[in-house]
Amino acid sequence: MAEIRLAVAGVGNCASSLLQGIEYYRRRPDADPIGLMHREIGNYDVSDVEVVTAFDVDERKVGKDVADAIEASPNCTQTILDDGLGTTGATVHRGPLLDGVPDHMTDYDEAHRFAVGDDEPVDVVEELQRSGADVLINYVPVGAEEAARHYAEAALEAGVAYVNCMPCFIASDDEWARRFTKARVPIVGDDVKSQVGATIVHRTLTRLFEDRGVHLDNTYQLNFGGNTDFLNMLDTSRLSTKKTSKTESVRSQMDDPLDDGDIHIGPSDYVAWQDDNKVAFIRLEGRGWADVPLDVELRLSVEDSPNSAGVAIDAIRCAKLALDRGIGGPLEEISAYTMKHPPVQYEDNLARDLVERFIQGMPAYHARRKMRAWFRERAPEPLKETKLLKR
Repeated sequence: MAEIRLAVAGVGNCASSLLQGIEYYRRRPDADPIGLMHREIGNYDVSDVEVVTAFDVDERKVGKDVADAIEASPNCTQTILDDGLGTTGATVHRGPLLDGVPDHMTDYDEAHRFAVGDDEPVDVVEELQRSGADVLINYVPVGAEEAARHYAEAALEAGVAYVNCMPCFIASDDEWARRFTKARVPIVGDDVKSQVGATIVHRTLTRLFEDRGVHLDNTYQLNFGGNTDFLNMLDTSRLSTKKTSKTESVRSQMDDPLDDGDIHIGPSDYVAWQDDNKVAFIRLEGRGWADVPLDVELRLSVEDSPNSAGVAIDAIRCAKLALDRGIGGPLEEISAYTMKHPPVQYEDNLARDLVERFIQGMPAYHARRKMRAWFRERAPEPLKETKLLKR
């Protein structure tokens, strides 16, 4: 039976939703694939993903089986399995703290604060090798740039595929891309783009304006929630790459990208009682036929972590498929489909088409020819001079 051995860095709400969801589909092999973009990718079903090890810094999680750790505070996402995940046999190990937790997150009440332990961190490379992990998924907090790079280094050294769900630019950085390519280690990134989240909805509306001939003058996206992600982002010094990632993701869908003063996208506030629910307010102002103004205003309310898990499961399986095929470096197709800040941005319908071709085993040069053709015909001028066209 096919199997993907998964390592998790950061056993928070996203990890909880991902692992509970995998078990949910494992128990329902013949049910309609509600909530899935792909039931199977290559020869890998959703249920073929199995967690084998994990890393965290919170003393309430370290040393526990992953099944127990995902239920520990400050996790607050919706429970998917009424009877729990069941013992996995995978232990949560103490990872390196580095810049993983800002000071203000240790001062909240028991339900919301981080409780950082002081025991010695494990050697991540050795643990990845010992566990036989195939793929390492990175869920460390926004702004934890050193921690994200530490796990990327460990994945490179251990030969483990890396899925970077956080806005630390690794897959989209030329030097990191070169290193992963040279090591023949696949990487998917950066910054996960949820199934139906604020970014994908905002991108779609932006592209709709462009395709229907409406000139977009101004747009904003404001978000708030009550999970530790939003609590972490109260420290605005940690938000630089997050704002860049979200803004460029939307701006990439514009034929004539807006100036900085006309577009505002980013996290706005932390509301504790919202728990893992995220609320987004999106507004687009433009001019249509005969310069007549129109605007769209939308409120989106979603359970944040399950929304990302539905995408992460495809990134994990494509990473393993690339590992099986001996493909290293940034996986441009699945990165464009599942991430906000991929190495190359595409319209989402094209990204999906390229992912389907990747799954079917289309040689990379055929997919790249299709990408180049699309760039020459459709890409905004600022995106045309990319390294993809120079290959």
